[in-house]
Amino acid sequence: MKRLFGTDGIRGVAGEWPLVSGFVRRLGQFAGQALGRHVNGQRSILVVRDTRQSGPSLQEALSQGLHEAGFDVIDGGVLPTPSVPALIQSRSLTAGAVISASHNPAQFNGIKFFNGTGTKLKEEMEIEIERKVLQDDKDSQVKSLQKKNGHSRTRFAKVDKSVSSEYVKFLLRTWPQNMNLHGFRLVLDCANGAASFIAKSLFSALGADVFILSAKPNGRNINLGCGALHTEKLAEEVKRRKAHLGVAFDGDCDRAIFVDEQGRKQDGDSVLLLAARFLKAQGCLTKNTVVVTIMTNLGLIRALDALDIQTVQTPVGDKYVWEALEKTGAVLGGESSGHIIFRDYLSTGDGFLTALQVLRILRASNSPFSSLASLAVHYPQILVNVPMREKKPVSAITGFDQKRKEIEGVLGKAGRVLIRHSGTEPLLRIMVEGPDSAQVREYADTLAEIVKKQTCK
Repeated sequence: MKRLFGTDGIRGVAGEWPLVSGFVRRLGQFAGQALGRHVNGQRSILVVRDTRQSGPSLQEALSQGLHEAGFDVIDGGVLPTPSVPALIQSRSLTAGAVISASHNPAQFNGIKFFNGTGTKLKEEMEIEIERKVLQDDKDSQVKSLQKKNGHSRTRFAKVDKSVSSEYVKFLLRTWPQNMNLHGFRLVLDCANGAASFIAKSLFSALGADVFILSAKPNGRNINLGCGALHTEKLAEEVKRRKAHLGVAFDGDCDRAIFVDEQGRKQDGDSVLLLAARFLKAQGCLTKNTVVVTIMTNLGLIRALDALDIQTVQTPVGDKYVWEALEKTGAVLGGESSGHIIFRDYLSTGDGFLTALQVLRILRASNSPFSSLASLAVHYPQILVNVPMREKKPVSAITGFDQKRKEIEGVLGKAGRVLIRHSGTEPLLRIMVEGPDSAQVREYADTLAEIVKKQTCK
């Protein structure tokens, strides 16, 4: 059976199966049935989206299906993904859903669900929903129900404009009452996405001088040369403004990548290091453990080890980081891509919350980001993405495993090779890490060429 759910919900090109209105409507029906199975009385679900042109029509189709499954659907409009788990907690909602493709280009979109505890669905529930909706899928129904993209509000949900202000209040409650950002110069890149309508007012409310980039979404420019994946313009602006910090969010604002006061990019690994050091010094690093993923740089792991801080590794995906946090009782975890979870506040990555926590640490320590992250020496890490027509096992690619073993033998304990299929795009990700940048680049390109010759789109 074909898998719909990846590492972060369902993802694809809008207007192509499965992101067509008829299928999305039935997805809402079956997801609603699964999410509401153990709920007695009123069922309520919050649905938000990012700024993609395809968002309104997909939100309408999903809301119709959820409505038909017996839910009162709340339309929160354009809001960051983490606003959903935050509002599930404060409003005691049954569930939540987000229409977004996160960091992907504008032609993509996606759907992800949160349960009544504000966490992403367990794999068992995803499999259940997937089995039922695929069994029910009929091409003729999909075609007859498919609608063109539009911007009309859903007929199956109640628009609630207070959701945005409630989310901002939640974020401000995480900030120390006796601290402000007066005199702090901050540059924010909103990726023309869900952060665009909140960022300036949020950080200005704390007293910062805020300068905004890429906050004019038109439905087609989300993540386009901006945001967490493209920090070059942010770095230039930080240096031009003589800012203390730059922050780049992705399309749905569940991650943050930083640029320090010297204009240097600082990823999620740097955030984990400075947060772990700060929390340990405060006696708040519960279990003396940080949860990381297999993509975490070896430099961070060794830096944490030098601080006598343990690490627990998980697969890529913030839902796996959350599961490990719950299992271990640790309070801090995340990914180098910028998804950071502060368990004391929220069950998923939140770009705004991460930025607030970093700013709190900078303010409390009266130190610049560059000095706080200087303990870790990042090993050169090259990631090459190879498009693939299908998720073909690398063991079936002639010569690949042999070459990989040769490279691993040369690197030894000083490096590593990681191969994985993307959970959100039709890509094979090849990551090589080691002490010499030219060497790891050569190794990554060699492996990529083997794949391209046999499987490339």
